[in-house]
Amino acid sequence: MGTETNVDLANFADVLFTSATGIYALALVLMVIELATSRVDATAARDRKRELVAAGGGPIATDSTPGRVLDDGPRRTKSERIGRMGYALVVAGLLVHVTSIVLRGVATGRMPWGNMYEFMSIMCAGAVLASLVLLRKPEARPILGFVLVPILIFMFVAEGVLYTTAGPVVPSLKSYWLAIHVSIVSIGAGIFLVSGVASLLYLIRRRFELPDGSVTVTSGVGGRLLQAIPSTQVLDRVAYGTVIVAFPLFSAGVICGAVWAEAAWGRPWGWDPKETTSFIAWVLYAAYLHARATSVWRKAAPYLNLLGFAVIVFNLFIINYFATGSLHSYAG
Repeated sequence: MGTETNVDLANFADVLFTSATGIYALALVLMVIELATSRVDATAARDRKRELVAAGGGPIATDSTPGRVLDDGPRRTKSERIGRMGYALVVAGLLVHVTSIVLRGVATGRMPWGNMYEFMSIMCAGAVLASLVLLRKPEARPILGFVLVPILIFMFVAEGVLYTTAGPVVPSLKSYWLAIHVSIVSIGAGIFLVSGVASLLYLIRRRFELPDGSVTVTSGVGGRLLQAIPSTQVLDRVAYGTVIVAFPLFSAGVICGAVWAEAAWGRPWGWDPKETTSFIAWVLYAAYLHARATSVWRKAAPYLNLLGFAVIVFNLFIINYFATGSLHSYAG
């Protein structure tokens, strides 16, 4: 006997998903404002320093300076306050997002990743969570705003194109392997998204970065964007660190999929279009890790990383919808 879907709860979960998308979008707006005002704050700070020097300001006061009352430390600039508000909104958006996933699962009485809409939702939630954890250091935090762009695109596509009414899954997906295989792969894909963005920013920054760490373009919108992007060293560390986390997850997900295929179809691997594309993505990420560790191939590493994520996106959309003869076609 099938489990009845709680329609009201499922509808509320959909409202929360839409709300999470809106919160992420507002957070992105605040981060863009932070980018626009940070240069003004930096200019104001430099002007104030020049005024103090011109006025004959003495040496900087320290704890040992007699008769000097020190303040509590440097005050946060307007741009920093706006940036912190944006970061807080991302955290709030993630809480709302995860709640929508949980409630959809409760409403349907199953794991909430049985179709493309739900897969996309958990992948985006995984990307946001990975960003908050792996980009928590101040020098890496500006990457978060850039990561939100593809996340919002995927969430808009999920809601506008891929949306599936909450309900039971097809019989072939009624297995405990659904909870294991799909969750691992989707979270791994979300972390790969963060890594792909870091590698894309790395290639952009490398094109304009000088040996001293400055950039060749400093004026206009392009100059502001370049100055907002962290250094190539930071971007390289983020890209590598995220792949180090995601690659074992993705590998485990592929292995679990093979075990599930053996139980469901009587064979662990049949070079199904989705299996083949997943294997290509796995090889590309393995090649990235090798290139990143090899001085001769290190310059090619970010291209391999981007290509790996492009294959994952191709697998997600093209294979699921247009590949003929794929045993995974029900996922759409």
